[in-house]
Amino acid sequence: MPFTLRRPAARCVLLDRTGRIFLIRAEDPIDPHKPEWLEIPGGGIGWGEDSAAAALRELHEETGIPNVEMGPCVWVQQTEYDFGGYHFESDDYIHVAWCDGGEYRPKGLEALEVAAFLGARWWALEDILDNGMPTVPARLREFLPAIVAGDLPAEPLDITPTAEQGGRI
Repeated sequence: MPFTLRRPAARCVLLDRTGRIFLIRAEDPIDPHKPEWLEIPGGGIGWGEDSAAAALRELHEETGIPNVEMGPCVWVQQTEYDFGGYHFESDDYIHVAWCDGGEYRPKGLEALEVAAFLGARWWALEDILDNGMPTVPARLREFLPAIVAGDLPAEPLDITPTAEQGGRI
């Protein structure tokens, strides 16, 4: 049984002004049998840090995209997954943010992220809806169209996946 890391985390649905979403293509460098996936940027919340500040920090570290306008927390989820030899139990706070676009130029990846991240790019909504790769969050395709349309929930929606919906990556 791998070491379990229980943590709060912040992630971000980063949209450009045309409604494209920025996604990172990743793999588990420890488990070659696990399929690649697409994920929104994010990571652990530091001690005393709020989720919006953590999401903005993670965006900078994992994408390098400047001048981001951070929005509200739109989704929450509880996930459990194995990655890089660790077992994670994560309480995620997922924010939306907007920017004018930008190139993928990470500014502070951890060693495990360097090994896992295969690249990143902007995706049109239709393209991500038609793509069959697993996503993080697992229910991204279900809830993304409303966010792209500007229909932000008054309170964060719980998008915790069931095991059948890909609750584990």
